Amino acid sequence: MQLSPIAERFVHHWGDMGSAWGVNRTVAQIHALLFFHGRPLNADEICETLGAARSNVSNSLKELLSWNLIRTSRRSGDRREYFETSADVWELLRTIVRERKRREFDPTSALLRELIARPEFESETADTQDRVHETLRLMDSLGIWTDEMLRLSPATLDKILRLGASVQRFVRGRDGGQGKDTD
Repeated sequence: MQLSPIAERFVHHWGDMGSAWGVNRTVAQIHALLFFHGRPLNADEICETLGAARSNVSNSLKELLSWNLIRTSRRSGDRREYFETSADVWELLRTIVRERKRREFDPTSALLRELIARPEFESETADTQDRVHETLRLMDSLGIWTDEMLRLSPATLDKILRLGASVQRFVRGRDGGQGKDTD
């Protein structure tokens, strides 16, 4: 399958951004291809379109499946699996946030709790203990906030984002545009 210049630019840019986000370039390009193309593709079509090795595509598809960013389907009379992603950007954002929280954020919070619970934690300096406790408090607050945001509808999330911009303008107005909290 030949990509249009726009599709090619989108897919390559998404691959570059994936690397910046800590995601394998091919994983990001496959997701971008499925998103931009908007219909299910099989692994052979993905390999041909991206010029990627079958093993790389296969591993990348497994990674995307483990992130719940793609799903598989079958066609009558065809033994191959087809892969597709959601066209809903809000659903994709929610999935990515949920998965990153589960994979990265939650284990860090659990580690901090474990460290604080150890008797030898008391032998650390008071400043160190304060920093670790404060980090855990912040992570707990952000975790609760994230869980609440994930429960909201896209329309409500959009309103909150717009409200956030208004609040930021209000705060900047109070402090002379310096962007600092005044409390």
